[in-house]
Amino acid sequence: MRDQAEKLRMKMLENQGSLGRSIAVVSGKGGVGKSNFTTNFAILLSNLGKKVVVLDMDIGMGNINILIGKNARYNLKDYLVGEVPLQDVILDGPNNLKYISGGSGLSSVVQWSPTMFESLISAFETLQKNFDYILFDMGAGATNWSLDLLTSIDEIIVISTTEPTSITDAYSMMKYIHLRDQTKKFYLVVNRAFTTEEGRETGFRLKNTMMKFLSKEINLLGSLPEDPLVRKAVIDQIPFSISYPDSSISKTLQAMVSSFVNYRVEEVYAPNQPNSFLKKLKNIFSKGRG
Repeated sequence: MRDQAEKLRMKMLENQGSLGRSIAVVSGKGGVGKSNFTTNFAILLSNLGKKVVVLDMDIGMGNINILIGKNARYNLKDYLVGEVPLQDVILDGPNNLKYISGGSGLSSVVQWSPTMFESLISAFETLQKNFDYILFDMGAGATNWSLDLLTSIDEIIVISTTEPTSITDAYSMMKYIHLRDQTKKFYLVVNRAFTTEEGRETGFRLKNTMMKFLSKEINLLGSLPEDPLVRKAVIDQIPFSISYPDSSISKTLQAMVSSFVNYRVEEVYAPNQPNSFLKKLKNIFSKGRG
């Protein structure tokens, strides 16, 4: 096993030049609109002319393809077990968006082998070279596997609602990640707020709690309103940013996307910085895993 880990370590090369931003979208609990946010956030990034790919990492319950009304012929598991090449699992979504479906069978790949690790890292390496943004739509909650991956990813967008249980779970999720990597950059989105004030108060509550108990600064991206058009868009399987581009929620999310794109890019992604995402991932997967 040590020889296999060393082989994996040696095979991973540092990329040079411009690399895509790796971003995980997480929530402490399910039902907060995480996948819907990820899908529409990615579409609006793509509308800005960015090359965007979404990886559905909700193991066993992936639903990105459902939200965009697509049938995924192949999924991430098919690539990891060597059945199809990477290009066959990178599927076309709306508005030039690309996505990789998690698939209901991904849960059978929990027992990772060194070959799967190699395939996974090779895929991420390729995606970083070919896309401006790589969005990981993570499953709700925290597992050892998801925390390992989140430790490697550059930035984290945390989704919470205004409900007390959602706020508590969002804080717990950030705490788990922070305890593993205190340099991790967090962005907070409050979803399904009934008023602007309610969304703002929830955001500042979480921001202040993180600072008080963990001495950790987080970035508030803002809040999205509760909107019945979202439910209609889900039923129609057409993302609301496409079917209702002039709605309040679409315009609010568009402003949020613009803020995120321009948010301290020069500080986070200096051109001479090493490829921290793949480097961290390599280190994690080479510590006796498999």
